[in-house]
Amino acid sequence: MEIVSQKKLAAGLSIASNGIIIILKFIAGTLSGSISIISEAIHSLSDFLASILTFFAVMRSSEPADDNHPFGHGKYEDMSGFIEGGLIIFAAFFIIYESIKKLVIGHSLEVETTLGIAVMFFAVVANYLVSAFLFHVAKKSNSVSLYADAEHLRTDIYSSLGVLAGLVLIKLTGIYILDPIIALLVALIILKAGYTISKETLNNLLDGSLPCEDLKSIEEIIHSYKTDCTLDFKNLRARRCGPSTDIELTILFPKDMTIENCHNICDEIEELISKKLGHATIMIHAEPETCEKCQKR
Repeated sequence: MEIVSQKKLAAGLSIASNGIIIILKFIAGTLSGSISIISEAIHSLSDFLASILTFFAVMRSSEPADDNHPFGHGKYEDMSGFIEGGLIIFAAFFIIYESIKKLVIGHSLEVETTLGIAVMFFAVVANYLVSAFLFHVAKKSNSVSLYADAEHLRTDIYSSLGVLAGLVLIKLTGIYILDPIIALLVALIILKAGYTISKETLNNLLDGSLPCEDLKSIEEIIHSYKTDCTLDFKNLRARRCGPSTDIELTILFPKDMTIENCHNICDEIEELISKKLGHATIMIHAEPETCEKCQKR
């Protein structure tokens, strides 16, 4: 229950911080006439919508399995992460459009930088603290949606730093065309983050396999028993489902090994896999196989 409470706290904190930052950025961008600050406000708005989705996903995925969802509600987190990625991509293209428009028809407009610098500095500090907490809770809970939200905020830090540096440079040089150019660079950073999140969560939604390194870890654990107790394994299937991992496989045991020994070995393998990959639902089917070299454990 403690980790569920931390997940809800992290999601709620993200919503509150994003709400404040959005208001400040829109005010600063409007008063200063800076497209780079406006672009950051749009980015933060997508963060805000994503945080709301994350909060909803965390609430739903924390519910136990029921008759309508016998495998639990973990997919809500993957769905939330996929939508977040789409919001990031949409925000990036909108910023690109506005930046190009200003480069073509409005780059000569002056920009008041003092207020923008103050707001962007506050945004960098606030997002750093909140994203660090989100990453911490996401790692402990293996939460896909919290991780996506934290990644979302981390891109906001980088883009905010870029805008902050640009505003300082504009203030020192008076070269106002830098403003839409900086906004374009921000958009590219945002676009990359959105693509990465969407690709990973879509793979989970479509029941794509675990990464190769995770599958290799599972195989290494099984092979560590091979010379001692088991003959081989087959039909390994593994997928991500929100904060959990579903794993199915068949292990071949000597035909004269007792059911009790087979069961104990399966329990040990399941425990090792869970320690390695985090929370996992593991189903192992034991099959008998003839092997004269294998001895009873």
